[in-house]
Amino acid sequence: MTLKTVATQKTSPLRRFALHSTTTCAPQAEVYGKCILATYTDVSKDACKEEFAKFGACLREAVSIYPSVLQY
Repeated sequence: MTLKTVATQKTSPLRRFALHSTTTCAPQAEVYGKCILATYTDVSKDACKEEFAKFGACLREAVSIYPSVLQY
């Protein structure tokens, strides 16, 4: 199932957003997840700040490029 197929079907906006953001930002999410996994036993503020910032920027960019993904 492609993103275009999902976007044209009657699915919830949240489901379409989840599909789009996970396919677009998978590499950034993986790096952030690996950072969290590596540091979860020694939690400190901003331990994965850079990775989180890159992941967040990707999500914001994905939403701004494809705003119709979130529309009904």
